Amino acid sequence: MSEEKARAQAMRFQDINAIIEVLDNAYDEGIQSFMCTTHDRIAQVCDHMRADPQRYKDFKFMPCMPYAHKYANAVTEDGMLGALKRFMPDEGFLNAAMRGGMSLARKDIEGITTLLIDAEMKMFQGLNTPVIFLQNVVVDLLLGLGFKEAFRIFADHVKKRYNAEPGFITMNLPRLLDVLDELGIENPIVCSNINKIGFRMSGGFEAYEKALRDRKFRAIAMSVFASGAIPPAEAIEWVCEQPNIESIVFGASSRGNIRNTRDLVRRHWPEAKQENAA
Repeated sequence: MSEEKARAQAMRFQDINAIIEVLDNAYDEGIQSFMCTTHDRIAQVCDHMRADPQRYKDFKFMPCMPYAHKYANAVTEDGMLGALKRFMPDEGFLNAAMRGGMSLARKDIEGITTLLIDAEMKMFQGLNTPVIFLQNVVVDLLLGLGFKEAFRIFADHVKKRYNAEPGFITMNLPRLLDVLDELGIENPIVCSNINKIGFRMSGGFEAYEKALRDRKFRAIAMSVFASGAIPPAEAIEWVCEQPNIESIVFGASSRGNIRNTRDLVRRHWPEAKQENAA
């Protein structure tokens, strides 16, 4: 909620070593899952971890795609053809370009979509990515447009090509669950805002309570602190009492805050769920 703090963090994390330091701190505190966009800097993080596989053998990336600014910047810097070469999968530029070209010629949305997923995943080659997420900007746009089949295309490709679980991030949990049920996507992984004061919980607080109580899905709670509006201990205690939540995703940039959040989760989450806290 502080613009001044946001600016200071943006300056700090221009240095890739500052990013690595935070990830190392989290990893050493027992938090082994990192949920991230496909920003260009993440490619540098991936290179760092590939260079030391023994140190990071238990580290898990949870990529969230797409990162739209990356494509716009690449076209500006390298032109359209250069941008295509930069992001095409390693199966070969010609093969991927033909795949995309034929897809465009046939107006084949599935071919274009899978090509873009492969381009986004290129930086994670050889690393552990057990869950791959579709960003809420795209998820909620598709919900609004009624283009439901895109969720099936995404889920099928992630499972088949990457042997990973598809995940969906949304600002409207109840509406997305209805669509995923309609598509036959069983027991989906869905990340959404879940917090005590209903901050950015589109669809209404009561609808979220009902979904957590009655629907079959694997919930990841984000924005549990409501952008700083709820004290950490109060926020974690409340979210840990809710049914059907398998993981909590939180942002932190200091070892002390990482450790404090981890300790709060351990204190309030039942023993059977502690291993799933991320």
